[in-house]
Amino acid sequence: MTDTPLPKLALDWHRAGRGVAIATVVQTWGSAPRPAGSMLVIDNEGAMEGSVSGGCVEGAVIIEAIDAIADGKPRLLDFGVSDDEAFAVGLACGGEIRVLVEPVGTAMPVDLLEQIVAAGQAKELIAYVVDLKGASRQVVGKDSYPDRFRADRSGVEADGRTFVAIHNPPLRMIIVGAVHIAQHLVAMAHACGYQPILIDPRGAFGSEARFPGEDIRDDWPDAAIAGLAPDARTAVVTLTHDPKLDDPAIIATLKSDAFYLGCLGSTRTHAKRIIRLKEAGYSDAQIDMIHAPVGLDIGGKSPAEIAVSIMGQITAALRQR
Repeated sequence: MTDTPLPKLALDWHRAGRGVAIATVVQTWGSAPRPAGSMLVIDNEGAMEGSVSGGCVEGAVIIEAIDAIADGKPRLLDFGVSDDEAFAVGLACGGEIRVLVEPVGTAMPVDLLEQIVAAGQAKELIAYVVDLKGASRQVVGKDSYPDRFRADRSGVEADGRTFVAIHNPPLRMIIVGAVHIAQHLVAMAHACGYQPILIDPRGAFGSEARFPGEDIRDDWPDAAIAGLAPDARTAVVTLTHDPKLDDPAIIATLKSDAFYLGCLGSTRTHAKRIIRLKEAGYSDAQIDMIHAPVGLDIGGKSPAEIAVSIMGQITAALRQR
């Protein structure tokens, strides 16, 4: 499994001379394993990254993708996922999915794939729009489908033929405080599709040994967060329990477009935090944006359980807004 965005991976494989196809879920019915917009990148040898069904129909999609690479023609495939197949990949019941397979360089023009990749790197909101009954393909900006961008929802329009694949900027999770909870939360962030970034000026905490391979910033939290410029695809969690570190991070986040701000600490700790923020001139409406004590109330005690509660609350904030 790779952390490289799938459109970039497809472009890299194509540039390396490998035949490549991109399979994308365009519609689902029932308890489909993966939502519309889910992608699978396949090369002409059958190597793959991503998923369109969690394992139910990947084999059939790979065979069709190899054929599509050979003849340069797209495929629009329909699959019924049986209850038995769904159960095998952890679902209660089956459903139906429609998958679009596009060989790169023919059905999917390379210049459009390059636009998608460039937009992702620039954190721009774009959509890839396909006429499922014709050859038309284009990349459009966020003003074209505002509701879809806001909900992060790919799918087919009411005309039954226009598929809109939303390519929002990557989700990020900024974690202030490289504490024990953060070790579990970072792993969960990766698993849920976030790019975690750790901020902790205390070298003993934010070390490579404790967080191998992670993006660790040792700046003071307010400066680090200002530099990261949290946007509507960013969650911020403060875990240090130290007002000298947490408060600057909270204030910097309240000035940003972050969709979530959660702060570790008891109800009493948060009450004191509210007093400090009000003294600093922050309104009740701004303070109400803070999720504190952080996480869903699931009775978690261990660092791992607390991390689960935080990840659940962030997911709810993202998907239910």
